[in-house]
Amino acid sequence: MEKQSTTLVASNEDIVRKTSKYHPSILGDYFIHHTTPALTKVSIRAKELKEQIKNLFRETSDILQIMNLIDVIQLLGLDYHFEKEIDVALSLISKHDVKNYELYETSLWFRLLRQHGFYVPPDVFNKFKDEEGNFMSTLNEDVKGLLSLYNVAYLRIHGEHILDEAILFTKNRLASLLDELKQPLVILVSLFLETPLCQRNKRLLARKYIPIYQEEERPNEAVLEFAKLDFNLLQSLHQEELKRISIWWNDLALAKSLNFARDRIVECYYWIHNVHFEPQYSRVRLICSKVISLVSLMDDIYDNYSTLQESQLLTDAIQRWEPQAIDEVPEYLKDFYLQLLRTFKEFENELESDEKYRISFLKDEIKALSRSYFIEAKWGIEKYVPTLEEHLSNSLVTAAYRLLICASYVGMDQVASKEVFEWVASFPKIIKASSMIGRLMDDVTSHELEQQREHAASTVECYMKEFATDEKEAYKNLMEMVEDAWKDHNKECLDPTQVPRLLIEKIVNFSRVIEEFYKYTDTYTDSKTRMKDNVNILLVESVLI
Repeated sequence: MEKQSTTLVASNEDIVRKTSKYHPSILGDYFIHHTTPALTKVSIRAKELKEQIKNLFRETSDILQIMNLIDVIQLLGLDYHFEKEIDVALSLISKHDVKNYELYETSLWFRLLRQHGFYVPPDVFNKFKDEEGNFMSTLNEDVKGLLSLYNVAYLRIHGEHILDEAILFTKNRLASLLDELKQPLVILVSLFLETPLCQRNKRLLARKYIPIYQEEERPNEAVLEFAKLDFNLLQSLHQEELKRISIWWNDLALAKSLNFARDRIVECYYWIHNVHFEPQYSRVRLICSKVISLVSLMDDIYDNYSTLQESQLLTDAIQRWEPQAIDEVPEYLKDFYLQLLRTFKEFENELESDEKYRISFLKDEIKALSRSYFIEAKWGIEKYVPTLEEHLSNSLVTAAYRLLICASYVGMDQVASKEVFEWVASFPKIIKASSMIGRLMDDVTSHELEQQREHAASTVECYMKEFATDEKEAYKNLMEMVEDAWKDHNKECLDPTQVPRLLIEKIVNFSRVIEEFYKYTDTYTDSKTRMKDNVNILLVESVLI
């Protein structure tokens, strides 16, 4: 990415701004001009197949067959169609005795239950250890069992040492077996070695799993066909929404007036559609895409362009949240400020009368974010390196995940009650864990790039200074903190949860998306590479039937 410094003159003073030259939006106006074909016949066929699969639940009494059916349905992203059937099946599965199960079956049983909030102790895996306390060498060639155990182990919570050991055992063995495996198993193992199942973006995994499942020896043809049709039906809805959101973004014209900022409307939609991909969440996707796009602009204003005085003026205006405050806002930010207020008013108008209170919670989140952005900007200009704890107290807010979770709940139905919004505002442990995952992964992968443009100290610098380490050691220890955050995350997903499980699952999806975004590089900022490929296979290219 090219860097350039810009010097502007104002009031006879030279104002030096640190700016980056970002590449333009990856798909431009593609979705504005895209025409989605009618899929009436596809929809009729999909309904027939859905009924066939429901019959499979009714007709199958074998627990192992039911577990495999649930697993395939989840991997293909179809579980939202069969929630009642899966809940009934899991209730039966939870009572099933697994003492005679082999490694694959035991691991699958454990994972299905843990994923749905059932606490099952990991001592069910003790039977796979030898007298010295190591996993048995006889498991070394059981690729299916090893992969199943590997994926289970990442659902660990603090203190589950047997699952920590399972990761080391399975990861090394699976990596050593890769060259010996045949398709499609080699693709599946490679996929999960890169990112384990419970941390994978669900929608992207479903798209990648369809061709893998098709290559299996005996795929269920009804499930496979339904997965393809359902993917294309959902994609056509997402494309129509992207047309609407792209038109809104073009009309807003902020990407032109704030041309120093990242123009990322397709990426913003991609972000939220991976969290709430199901058809009933159209309102969520439209509202949250707009919020993410405005927050992205805010981030670049504070972080990459405005002077400290300008940032202070914008922060004060956002705290006031009234059109009259426009007089205090710097000229080049006036349009942004008014559009921010106008967009939130439009959200309020879209909500039902008993939902309008939600906007006050969202405003409070934007106000808190602007205050934290200003603190970050001040630290950068003053070259202040805080302690890690001080940094995280501010940067877990600038990670913006509490705000985005709040924004995504604004568009949901009555499951998101006032008590839920109060819970979000309290910054509960699972949202802190999700924010920690995003903050630390972003800081580690973006560290080198951000230091080139004299960015404010990140958690990397704070860690290096406080603990007198080098970069490599800081990266290692911060990524261990990410692993700990996932353990906190997993614990908070176990029943009973503080809010309805559906809402908890959406937070998990947020964490999965951030895991994808910052796995190796910041793919939101530099979206021409892996991000573009993923956008294409999810939002542009349909699945061949």
